[in-house]
Amino acid sequence: MSDTSVKFDRRMLEALICPRSQTTLSYDAERQELISKTAGLAYPIRNGIPVMLVDEARVLD
Repeated sequence: MSDTSVKFDRRMLEALICPRSQTTLSYDAERQELISKTAGLAYPIRNGIPVMLVDEARVLD
């Protein structure tokens, strides 16, 4: 199963917060990431499941 075959349920955004900054997240559908502008991190979404680990997050430029 590829990462693009399972869609992320946007309703999850209401329940998820950034583990580092404790702030809300935005969804980047193109990159399949949840963005924390406050922390400057992008959390990957794999197989429709957000990986909310700071160690797995990409640092935003």
